[in-house]
Amino acid sequence: MEWYHRRMAVLTVADVERIAALALLELTDDEKQLFTRQLADILDYAQQVQAIDTSGVPATAHVHAGQRTERDDEPRASLPVEEAVANAPDANADAGLFRVPRVIGG
Repeated sequence: MEWYHRRMAVLTVADVERIAALALLELTDDEKQLFTRQLADILDYAQQVQAIDTSGVPATAHVHAGQRTERDDEPRASLPVEEAVANAPDANADAGLFRVPRVIGG
């Protein structure tokens, strides 16, 4: 864990370039500089939050612990398939399907 905290303090342009490459992003030199500063600020803030003593705070799985915010799951009629695909491009209403344009790896 010590390595993690030390690593957060120093974020380089090379780190941003590696992250951008993993996300398949092409960044300009100005964007690399800007994102290096912005990400370093975010990581610095996260480090500050990590340093807060929460030993007296009970763990919760949800911010609304003890309050039920979900409605009961009651089956009810849904939109008929014909209506759902009526305006869809290249629809096959019999199969209940429609074609969408490729957005990844096109």
